Amino acid sequence: MSRRLSKAFVPLLAVLGAALLLFVLLPVLSTIFGTSPALLGKTIRDSEVLDSILLTFYAAAVATVVAALLGVPLAYLLARYEFPGRSIVEGIVDVPVVMPHTAAGIALLMVFGREGLLGKGLSRIGFVFTGSVNGIVVAMLFVSMPFMVDASKEAFRNVDPRLENVARTLGASPLRTFFTVTLPLAWRGILAGAVMMWARGISEFGSVVILTYHPMIAPVLVYDRFETFGLKYVLPVASLLILTSLGVFVLLRVAFHRSGETA
Repeated sequence: MSRRLSKAFVPLLAVLGAALLLFVLLPVLSTIFGTSPALLGKTIRDSEVLDSILLTFYAAAVATVVAALLGVPLAYLLARYEFPGRSIVEGIVDVPVVMPHTAAGIALLMVFGREGLLGKGLSRIGFVFTGSVNGIVVAMLFVSMPFMVDASKEAFRNVDPRLENVARTLGASPLRTFFTVTLPLAWRGILAGAVMMWARGISEFGSVVILTYHPMIAPVLVYDRFETFGLKYVLPVASLLILTSLGVFVLLRVAFHRSGETA
């Protein structure tokens, strides 16, 4: 009996995994193949759609760069040093993961809105977040930042501290050790976190739509056209967004794996 169960174990795993993959693929393929080719061709030539996709990719990229500049140092601190309240800091980093994103949008509005805690003062010097690209970047940064910090933290923890200690005994400063030893060994994990953060950013809707409805990013445009014109006319927009996002994401993953093989 145990041998039969053992032989059936791998096929059982395959069936369960296939069910989950089918759950993901069915909505995606139904959207793509349910789109009229004529409407899809018209959508590709729609400047509003193309501008919204480019804006989405750009804002997500800016948010990712900001998260890298601020989050990677924090991740190294959390990975390498014990200090009072470290678990609290780690919990704060993960707060956006558990927050409903519409609630996140309201929270961001309280801080970055025109009458918000920071927004009121910053608007006087030209930094406006409501109804601007700045607001889109802030919203994407807030909801997707944990992907960058958590992935970077794990990448740093996987670097053997003894290698850093050797560099230090040879006279390297902590800063030089970080840039010449730790970062080169952890970069693949950091890059993986950056890719996942960017991908999460381009899919954000809830917090963005509250803080910055216009200019429209692609997810907001999909919602707007669905509310205005209905399912038939939103399908090509959704299909184009899915195909474009998947294409860029796959290219990034392939480049990531190839760079790992040549490293």
